[in-house]
Amino acid sequence: MVRVLVTGCLGRMGTRIINMVRNSDGIELAAGVEMKGHPKKGEDIGVLNGFGQIDVPVSDDINDCIDSCDVIIDFTSAAVSMNNMRVAADKGKAIVIGSTGFSAEQLDEAISVAKNSRIVLAPNMSVGVNLLFKVLSEISPLLKDDYDIEIIEAHHRNKKDAPSGTAIKLAEVIADSINRDLSKVGVFERNGLIGARTDEEIGIQTIRGGDIVGEHTVIFAGTGERIEIAHKATNRDNFAKGAVKAALWICSQENGFYDMMDVLGLKS
Repeated sequence: MVRVLVTGCLGRMGTRIINMVRNSDGIELAAGVEMKGHPKKGEDIGVLNGFGQIDVPVSDDINDCIDSCDVIIDFTSAAVSMNNMRVAADKGKAIVIGSTGFSAEQLDEAISVAKNSRIVLAPNMSVGVNLLFKVLSEISPLLKDDYDIEIIEAHHRNKKDAPSGTAIKLAEVIADSINRDLSKVGVFERNGLIGARTDEEIGIQTIRGGDIVGEHTVIFAGTGERIEIAHKATNRDNFAKGAVKAALWICSQENGFYDMMDVLGLKS
């Protein structure tokens, strides 16, 4: 039985992950962590999440409960995830990270840490989105010369980073498959008299509003036709399901830095 520690255990994603753990075989909740000084510290996570006492209290320090787990599932923020990743590595625990907004320097550190630990880090843990990555890597080379490529992403009003990690990953997958440098051709904002679109650019546009869980549309706009490939999440359970799948998978892997394409066996 894989024992999991869930960070942000009372948040939007944390509660869905815990519910998914409860309804999955081969995995059980060992601990839950919230931010330092959280008012619910010490209270039973099962009671707080509405499914009854499970004798697992809310902790406000990962160091106090990490020894009870095999793997951590972390959907917090880039800074918090980096700290939790370091603690996990020091304790020899695997970690699954679904946070977004990492800098290039933070990603480089994660890759370095993973030489001596096991890390799954992915901007989106949905099976559908990762299949979308795979499909785009195969069709983009067929369309690149005759179609303009644009990505539109939409999320809830409280999402702090933009564009979404998923949108950036979509752009990276497309750019890599058609030998373009996203740092040079990515266009993240358009305003004013900007002139005509270039042939090489890949546009990424952001929408924030309401309670949108997550929507991503890739547009290949040609002359006389337009191809649109979209993924729309209607709740967070698809992300939670992917995170649990990743947690079960990573525990039997060698040290290394992995993503959901590895977990799902979609790497070429």
